[in-house]
Amino acid sequence: MTRPDIIAILDGTSPTFGRSVALAIYALICASAIIIALETLPDLTPRMNTILVTAELVILGIFVVEYTLRLTCSERPLKYAFSFWGIIDFIAIVPAVLFLFPDLTTVRALRLLRILRLLKLFKANRALDRIGAAIDRAKAEFGIFFFIAVVALYLAAVGIYHFEHEAQPDGFSSIPESLWWAIATLTTVGYGDVYPITTGGRIFTGLVLLIGIGIVAVPAGLITAALTESSSSDSDADQEPQEPKSNRGDIS
Repeated sequence: MTRPDIIAILDGTSPTFGRSVALAIYALICASAIIIALETLPDLTPRMNTILVTAELVILGIFVVEYTLRLTCSERPLKYAFSFWGIIDFIAIVPAVLFLFPDLTTVRALRLLRILRLLKLFKANRALDRIGAAIDRAKAEFGIFFFIAVVALYLAAVGIYHFEHEAQPDGFSSIPESLWWAIATLTTVGYGDVYPITTGGRIFTGLVLLIGIGIVAVPAGLITAALTESSSSDSDADQEPQEPKSNRGDIS
């Protein structure tokens, strides 16, 4: 078995064992996430804790082998090691290896980084590729929208400061302080720690909320349109042109 064959199997692109190996790896990633959650339960029995630790060590060993195979079988090991997924694989493994030394407090905190293994679920995922392509197609529109959103945010802070400063000098002491209210209102979160009490401020808040609904909806519309276009392009690319039927049996 050649090195490219091993990489194809690990990536799930091999026609023989690729899909099975990929599904097994993804199942182990999910199992690792469940183990991380169970380890935080306060009333674990010593036996259950031993089982979880043992399972974690087994999964850790498998991922160390996977990372080693990817590193040694890659045509350009350094390129893989410093690629996005190579760094994710490394970060997901190293804290778990350090977990073997539980006496160090910092190391125990680093165990939380093992959850980064979940990011590997998106490897070789065409759906994620389509989302990336959709964002790339709509980046110009996103840039314009982001500029408009920043301007709207600033105007909202200026407006609410004008209406509420005298009534609430502590909550709206300045325009920069009012930006917190503007962010919470435009994103329709509305934390409620600062809110208008004057009639003008409430009317202005209603207008800002309506604008905020649009600010939330516009990016979703841009992504949806770009995803639809990307999916259509993929469908057209997957369809092979049909050869014309032979007319050798026709009588001319």
